[in-house]
Amino acid sequence: MAGALVGAGGAVADEAPQHQGGAAAVLDGLKTFDRAVLHTDGRDQQLPAGLFEMTVDGGGQLKTYCIDIHNPTQDQAKYLETPWNQTSLGANKNAGKIRWILEHSYPQVDDLAALAKEAGTGPLTEKTAAAGTQVAIWRYSDNVDVEATDGQAEKLADWLEHSAVDQAEPKASLALDPAAVSGKSGERLGPVTVRTNAGQVSVTPPADAASGVKVTDKAGKPVTAAANGAELYFDVPEGTADGSASLTVQATTSVPVGRAFAGVTKSQTMILAGSSETTVSATATGTWAKKGAIPAVTAKKNCAKGGVDVTAANTGDEAFTFELAGAKHTIEAGKSETVTVPVAEDQAYDFTITGPGGFTKTFKGVLDCKTSGSATGGTDTQTGGDKPAPATSGGSTSGGSGDLAETGGSSATPVIAGVAIALVVVGGGAVFLLRKRKAQPSAQ
Repeated sequence: MAGALVGAGGAVADEAPQHQGGAAAVLDGLKTFDRAVLHTDGRDQQLPAGLFEMTVDGGGQLKTYCIDIHNPTQDQAKYLETPWNQTSLGANKNAGKIRWILEHSYPQVDDLAALAKEAGTGPLTEKTAAAGTQVAIWRYSDNVDVEATDGQAEKLADWLEHSAVDQAEPKASLALDPAAVSGKSGERLGPVTVRTNAGQVSVTPPADAASGVKVTDKAGKPVTAAANGAELYFDVPEGTADGSASLTVQATTSVPVGRAFAGVTKSQTMILAGSSETTVSATATGTWAKKGAIPAVTAKKNCAKGGVDVTAANTGDEAFTFELAGAKHTIEAGKSETVTVPVAEDQAYDFTITGPGGFTKTFKGVLDCKTSGSATGGTDTQTGGDKPAPATSGGSTSGGSGDLAETGGSSATPVIAGVAIALVVVGGGAVFLLRKRKAQPSAQ
């Protein structure tokens, strides 16, 4: 798979949702499932329980389970591989047990006779094995009273729940650290470290060869392929016009079981149960100038603080200031600062940072750090038809027993998506302005 370095000599405007790297995929729907019953607030609600499938951008297939039972799925929703601490798993003390369940049940264990024997369930089918696994996961992801309607599936869920032990979060399939670097022209900007479970990632020379900007190792040797732990640099020739470039590396690998997948718009969070050989990618930017303030800016969700962390580093020789929620923050030359932008749970955000030399960076996404039950304090669910796949149908229920489609799928999808897109960060922090501070006497 080929990577690319684009936009050398010009400012970078990143319009895509921020992504720490890995797989990006589109939800195809709930494919292998049976039935379950959710007991909540004195009501019994029927719902399907089982495996979802996703198609990966660039090639590959993923199988996932839901880890947010009350939240609807959105038809053809876009998902990004995401660290646990940027989802509800970050604050879930049982997240490691969920990974154990994934590793010890269907589809990772595809010998259903052996699985049934070990769990003492009696005969299992793909549908009942998927349902039992999903039920066990929900008990830890959402802390709900739920049981499979099939007797064998329920026995599997009980065995998985009681057998599970903590396991560590799996590492990303591919990431670049940090995601942004900066410096003066005539220098090598970096390092940007490759983190991957793939044997090798590919790196392509600059698309704009005339600029002279190259991707190299520390010694200045051009790099076209790299392995885990490799350090990459933007080699910017002396005299290159102020600007920025983006470096993308790609590989084909299996995404580790247990990786979280969060929706770009509001859609129930997923956890990976199985992966084919899949295209994964990660991007980093380099920004350079001859003098003045030279910003490198990154952002990531901070579920612990309920917001988005914006980190701005200044590798220039002058200080610069950015405004955030009405407050000014000055970063001296050679320093960096992280500011957390408050964002409400389930709220979409979309903000742009501008800086010297036409620098522009846009960050967008949805803060989805809690399961819907814990976020709202209630247990309202969306209901729908009896056979979800892949589009959802039905409306909300106001009481009594109901039938919950696709663990929350709703005909309100267009409305929900529209509202999510319309929402932006509040509190004056929607737009950040990074600008070079006027030169002042050194005594000030």
